[in-house]
Amino acid sequence: MKRFRFPLRPVAILRAHREAQAREALGVAVRASLRAAAVLAETRERVAQFESVIEAGRREKFSAAAEARNLASYRGERLAEDGAEKSLHAAQAEVAARRREFAEAHRRVEVVERLEAKARERHRHEVQREEQGQFDELAARRFALRTRTLSP
Repeated sequence: MKRFRFPLRPVAILRAHREAQAREALGVAVRASLRAAAVLAETRERVAQFESVIEAGRREKFSAAAEARNLASYRGERLAEDGAEKSLHAAQAEVAARRREFAEAHRRVEVVERLEAKARERHRHEVQREEQGQFDELAARRFALRTRTLSP
């Protein structure tokens, strides 16, 4: 029985390597997105705390200096929140791009895998046909020997 050889094996290996790289890049992007979401959540929590402090300070005795400090800090936190939102949106866009790249790399791997499966099936069929031919030839020889020994 002859051995199966797939001529596109180097292509399959290269595409599998690129798929692994794309999967890794997707993982990095997802982790960055999760970190950006965590930073945004922390920033929003600090903004909410500032809002409650400012609201509580307004109910008590009014101090213009304290109010100015609180508002300046609040503005800084709001700017940080805006920056965190932008970072999250950028990270989500990066995840989407990496996901598309991974899907494309995976599709390319699947194409080669389907080609290899078809080639294996063709090889199996050819080997079976050759074996059947050998069995037929063996049976014909036996029949020929039997008929020669039986005939006068």
